[in-house]
Amino acid sequence: MFRRDILTELEKWSDSTEKKPLVIRGARQVGKTTVINQLATRFEQYIYLNLEVPADRKPFEDFLDIDTLVQAIFFLKNKTLEKKTTTLIFIDEIQSVPSAINLLRYFYEHYPTLSVIAAGSMLENLFDKSISFPVGRVEFKVLRPVSFSEFLLALDEKAAHEQLHKVPFSSFAQSKLQGLFHTYALLGGMPEIVNHYATHRDLTAVAKLYDSLLASYIDDAEKYARNKTQMQIFRHAIRASFFEAGKRIKFQGFGNSNYKSKEVGESLRALQKALLINLVYPVTGFQFPLLPDLKKAPRLHVLDTGLMNYMVGIQKEIIGTRDLNSIYQGIMIEHLVGQELLAQQYQALSTLQFWVREKKQSSAEVDYILPFENELIPIEVKSGNAGTMRSLHQYMDEVTHSKSLRFYSGELNLSKVKTQKGKEYSLLSLPYFLACKAASYIAWMSR
Repeated sequence: MFRRDILTELEKWSDSTEKKPLVIRGARQVGKTTVINQLATRFEQYIYLNLEVPADRKPFEDFLDIDTLVQAIFFLKNKTLEKKTTTLIFIDEIQSVPSAINLLRYFYEHYPTLSVIAAGSMLENLFDKSISFPVGRVEFKVLRPVSFSEFLLALDEKAAHEQLHKVPFSSFAQSKLQGLFHTYALLGGMPEIVNHYATHRDLTAVAKLYDSLLASYIDDAEKYARNKTQMQIFRHAIRASFFEAGKRIKFQGFGNSNYKSKEVGESLRALQKALLINLVYPVTGFQFPLLPDLKKAPRLHVLDTGLMNYMVGIQKEIIGTRDLNSIYQGIMIEHLVGQELLAQQYQALSTLQFWVREKKQSSAEVDYILPFENELIPIEVKSGNAGTMRSLHQYMDEVTHSKSLRFYSGELNLSKVKTQKGKEYSLLSLPYFLACKAASYIAWMSR
């Protein structure tokens, strides 16, 4: 039950008396089925349907009438229809019967007390096709890799987990939390990796698991591609993405290739739709609404920092380092902080933002921008003296508030900083392991 954070979200949904069917989105191997099986323990009856299995698929192909379909499902799975209010139905691999997706609306309209969840490893493929998603009749949530908070539960580090969520945490917990976070930074958050390490505590034994995960994503290229040429571009794009992760990229010649901008753009956007990568375009403004500038180069993020570490071969460097910012030119920890900022955002449209000013004389870039209440809080992932953060100073000169955040290898510290123009603002410096608690500490700083 270590995926406590996402389970809490799902439990809120299941407790609603009239709920919309829930569509769980997420890349392959992030543990969708496992999490839903854990949720099922709260229900009196659990019906699991895998639409890649002919027997489970048949009712959806034969019955378009919702009442007949529901009766058939309960009958075939030997469940009691009278207990439907305490029954969870999980429709896995729903993309195998595209018409089943539209049937979800009728569950909501005719059986609002029945708990229905749908998911699929290739579900994302249908989002741009002529499939009628029942807008307004279903709810979406995104399942991402294991967060540091969930990682602590997987290792049965309950005291550390409690301190992580205490705001502010006790200073005596810093050393242990930092050591555990270094292990998390090395491994990443793929559930299979985390489970294996939690059981065996052997960092050297997980290499074959990384290989297997990466191979499965590359093999999926065949399912995304329309032809052999596009398959080759997909395969290249997946491999190259792990080497380009954390950097701003250009589509033309991506990953030292001869591929054209249009070909690469199509492939990367398809991988983003499959939630394997995220193309994060910069913002240039200082107020809502945040509008990414699609004319500027995006920063590339991949599904999981642990997979990136393995692919680029920096895992050994992480072991024993005092400051994660010294690894891989700081790219790894900046990428991981982004992963943690997203970890507890479950909405389909949740994304990361960063800020740039690109002028010949005064270019600047702030690592992340976090919307908090009515303000846009800048976040830097940097070691060193606060006075050297030129980009942060430029950003703070332009905004009306005076709050900023920095993640680094040191201790919790709240200080006053002045820009070159003389504006004074608050800089809250936090150890890296508190990235998932950014919003909580901004609220704490505000008080």
